[in-house]
Amino acid sequence: MLEVRNISVNYGAAPALWDVSLQVQTGELVCVVGPNGAGKTTLINAIAGMHRVRGGSLHFNGSDITQLDSHRFCAAGIAIVPEGRRLFTQMTVQDNLELGSFIAPAKARRQETLAYVLALFPALKVKLQSPAGALSGGQQQMVAIGRALMARPGLLLLDEPSLGLAPSIVLDMFGAIRQINAEGTSVLLVEQNVAMAMEIASRAYVMEEGRIVAQGQASELLTRPEIQKAYLGLDLPD
Repeated sequence: MLEVRNISVNYGAAPALWDVSLQVQTGELVCVVGPNGAGKTTLINAIAGMHRVRGGSLHFNGSDITQLDSHRFCAAGIAIVPEGRRLFTQMTVQDNLELGSFIAPAKARRQETLAYVLALFPALKVKLQSPAGALSGGQQQMVAIGRALMARPGLLLLDEPSLGLAPSIVLDMFGAIRQINAEGTSVLLVEQNVAMAMEIASRAYVMEEGRIVAQGQASELLTRPEIQKAYLGLDLPD
């Protein structure tokens, strides 16, 4: 489905990503983990068309989308839930959700998809006419994910969905992500909560300083002592 081939991304003259490659197969849930400043957000924004790649290429469903206009990535089947949610806080929850369904195929099935989102996040049913800014952090994250789902994407990109949420809400959020994937949407998850991300992902990539430094089955990576020490805070004996 998605193939990222040796991409590089700059911020001005400053390199942010070097020779990064990854894949997401149809139906997969793949995570990218790493410390702050590793380049995870830059990577996911490049895949969403929000950053131009300087080198390498992006392929989605067999098509080269490297030079595709940014606003066409959603129509191609890619939707992003950005870090920080970026809701229109003065608009209602329903209006925020419906903003995600303005491409023609999604608009034609708007009511069907809205019903799906509300079944996934039932707490939003009674909040549809409330300003999005009046919601709790967890509810706002539900709206952000729901807005992306309203575009009916084949690939959902999630950037730090657990950021700033209470532990109990994080559990619910990861349960919803697992359900979204189980129902057929491919997911690429960028997340600092390494243990939770690797628990629900089939495969994982580890980033440091703008590069992929490890990859493999999530369950296998999680058993590596260097991963446990660096990302889980476990100081294991040699």
